[in-house]
Parts: sequence; C-alpha cells; structure tokens
Amino acid sequence: MPRPTPTRRPLSLPHPKRLAEDHPAREEMLRRHELAMALDKPGYKDPVTGNFVFTAKELSNFDRCCAMECRHCPFKR
Repeated sequence: MPRPTPTRRPLSLPHPKRLAEDHPAREEMLRRHELAMALDKPGYKDPVTGNFVFTAKELSNFDRCCAMECRHCPFKR
C-alpha cells in the first residue's frame, strides 16, 4: 500500500481547526514548534497545558494520521 502524502500546507503551519488563528498563545506555540523542528527535536512543551506536542516533521514519519487530533498533523487536509 502506498504511503499517504502529507498535505501541501507548509509543515510550519498547523491546520486552522487544530490551532485557531486567534488563539492567545498561537505565536508562542508556533515559535516553539519552529525551534523544535530546527533543532530536530520530536516535539515541544505546550506553553498552556504543559503537554508534549509532536512536531509536523516528527508526525510525517508515521504512515498516516492517527486520528488523535494532533496540532501539527501533516496529513490533516
């Protein structure tokens, strides 16, 4: 079976349904995401909840979307 192709949306931008453009911590989340990807880290600590969030780069290593509503899912269209 062919591997699903990640969306054409840049990996730096989460799907709008996963991170609203008006979210008060959006800029900090995107900054942390960008830094984690630049450092080749699998994720970062969410500034609001403290939960671990996978980067789009890390999630693109999976075969498909896991349906867990990951913020940076590269398969979410």
